[in-house]
Amino acid sequence: MKIAIIGAGAMGCLLASYLAPHHEVWLVDGWQTQVDTINQQGLRRERDGVTTTCHPHATTDAHSVGGADVALVLVKYHQTNWAAQQAADALAPHGICLTLQNGIGGADVLAETLGEARVTRGVTSLGATLIAPGLVRHAGMGDTVFATTIAPASINQLITAFDQSGLPSHGSENLDSLVWGKLIVNVGINALTGILRIPNGIIASNAGARSLMTLAVNEAIAVAAALGISLPYADPIAHVIAVATATAANRSSTLQDVVRGSPSEITTINGAIVRYAGNLGISVPINQLLCDIIEIVDTTPDSRIL
Repeated sequence: MKIAIIGAGAMGCLLASYLAPHHEVWLVDGWQTQVDTINQQGLRRERDGVTTTCHPHATTDAHSVGGADVALVLVKYHQTNWAAQQAADALAPHGICLTLQNGIGGADVLAETLGEARVTRGVTSLGATLIAPGLVRHAGMGDTVFATTIAPASINQLITAFDQSGLPSHGSENLDSLVWGKLIVNVGINALTGILRIPNGIIASNAGARSLMTLAVNEAIAVAAALGISLPYADPIAHVIAVATATAANRSSTLQDVVRGSPSEITTINGAIVRYAGNLGISVPINQLLCDIIEIVDTTPDSRIL
């Protein structure tokens, strides 16, 4: 299978490191240093102190991919319009685009360029941290679930590719429950880890962090209930704690953004809760506060006292 991965950040590199030994994988990214490092030295994955190297293709020119069967989008939300054009250039005429981005809204943006018939979404529980150009740390294993609402044959082929590569995956006809299930985990972990500059595990082990997480997640639960969305787990707070514990060493994507001085995805995570709550007339002061703080951090990258 020919797979284009749009975005050579932590998650894009993690998937490439598993898929490339078994399939033709192309990483597409505008970060020249990352592309050059991968092409010259290979892509290294560190897990539990063991480092392995594989050799996917990497390029800044999506046209050079030459007709991918599927494009996996793994960029930040603010890069989605760029990713849509890269996917359009990388895909074969029969190819489909699938977003594994955090939060809600990426698929709609991709569909504006590619058309709804070629765009679907998935949810992954994998955790990764980019350590340096060409080096990714696998911080947590988990299932990846793909919506099967379009191109079921291609989705089944992708599921097989993931399974063959050691990445557990399956398909689902209704992904809303899982999307909101992951959203609520991100609501509980991402903003807090970014603000406090802590790895995921502190959310579970520190009483103060756990208390703030609980307040934010309870607000999100109320919004999901008002929308009639059934979550994929019985106890959301316990689930967030379990995820934080299982990915204890992981730096959330928001924390990585804060450290780099890059724009975060807060508008598609806690910001999504704020927007839905506003439409429903529900008060979500903790999520609003977390959004406000992260937005200040996003807009003052050069003014921080380190």
